[in-house]
Amino acid sequence: MRAAEYRRGVMACERDLRRKNMIVCSCNVLSDSDVRNCLNPGPGCPRTPAQVYQCLGCSPDCGRCARTLRSIISDALGAAEQAASCQHGCCSASHMVEALEAAIGA
Repeated sequence: MRAAEYRRGVMACERDLRRKNMIVCSCNVLSDSDVRNCLNPGPGCPRTPAQVYQCLGCSPDCGRCARTLRSIISDALGAAEQAASCQHGCCSASHMVEALEAAIGA
């Protein structure tokens, strides 16, 4: 199998996984959609795995899911910033100024 064919297969597999609910925390049986559903824009928008757990009413156990939770949070907040949802209060104004300054300087 050539590298390009392998990459296409991996990408197809990743697309299939995104369509289904995937358990990201087996200790608390939390799916990726559970995590994304608690990441609604607003003043109480969770930004850390600990805040996500608090939002979902549970607590971390083994910690193996922390990296995955951070990735989901990062993806969701990045999409929110791109969609300018910060108008709704999810992101602080100073954070947006820093992001804009970084983008202008790049």
